[in-house]
Amino acid sequence: MKKVDINCDMGESFGTYQIGQDEEILDYVTSANIACGFHAGDPSIMRKTVQLAIEKNTGIGVHPGLPDLAGFGRRFIDITPQEAYDMVVYQIGALQSFVQAEGGSLQHVKPHGALYNRASKQKDLAEAIAEAVYKVDPALILFGLAGSELVKAGRKTGLITASEVFADRTYQSDGSLTSRREPDALITDQEQAVNQVIKMVKEKKVHTLQNEEIGIEADTICIHGDGAHALEFANYINSALKESGIEAAKISNVLND
Repeated sequence: MKKVDINCDMGESFGTYQIGQDEEILDYVTSANIACGFHAGDPSIMRKTVQLAIEKNTGIGVHPGLPDLAGFGRRFIDITPQEAYDMVVYQIGALQSFVQAEGGSLQHVKPHGALYNRASKQKDLAEAIAEAVYKVDPALILFGLAGSELVKAGRKTGLITASEVFADRTYQSDGSLTSRREPDALITDQEQAVNQVIKMVKEKKVHTLQNEEIGIEADTICIHGDGAHALEFANYINSALKESGIEAAKISNVLND
């Protein structure tokens, strides 16, 4: 049976602002990407999310983003590679402390939003992020967009990498995600999203908006926890994968399969 990790961005509430249904979604995912206070989250939310992930035996990941609470980390800030390195080290350290305090262990790092997208294409930024992860803990797995500069940089640095695909996003012919500024960036139909995922996992191919089929590696699937129907979709995709002969498993089990 084929295996794939299902990851979800969470811990993105802040102060009195509640975003997502983290506790419920954790029943359907195998990896949790936890915000570290830059694009979302705060210390109390970080602690609570770590506790929930440990209780549900979900892999815990750091979700470092740009310092942009108002824009949810999705607006690019023109930072240098050195600044990216510093921000990633800082945010790994913050979550690592909560994980250690709760008796858990870190599994992976997955950059967020604009930082993730820019590092997918910008080599020096990708290398700075990979170096930050490696220097903090070379055993951490680096998540990056399949075929991206971030995955290449992780492998070059000596990290284990996981190629990530997206259930609810459309693709361009170069393997990049369609910009959220475009009207057709998101896939809102559940069946269409699941069919895309199954094709990527089983056939290692994805259909692009340019009406082409391109090759793609799919170690881990991202679903977004801040969507209006996130919990319903998490349940749906988990069930649909099982029916298609695909097992949801922690990334370490997927990569060692």
